[in-house]
Amino acid sequence: MKKAITEVRGQDSAELKSKLADLRKEQWKLRFRGSDEEVAKNTRHGEIRRTIARILTVLTQRENEQKAAKQ
Repeated sequence: MKKAITEVRGQDSAELKSKLADLRKEQWKLRFRGSDEEVAKNTRHGEIRRTIARILTVLTQRENEQKAAKQ
């Protein structure tokens, strides 16, 4: 788990925003796939959801750090 968040923190904000957009597209596509891949879909959906949360957390932390530095 620490490895996953460390990887996210190692990327710059532009890369994270791009990856976030890609993951949201993939998440949207998974919702409309057929039920023939139900088990794989559920596993991947959870991974995508957690990765999106990690990215949003890191981006929010960076924004808060920038706001604090300006004050």
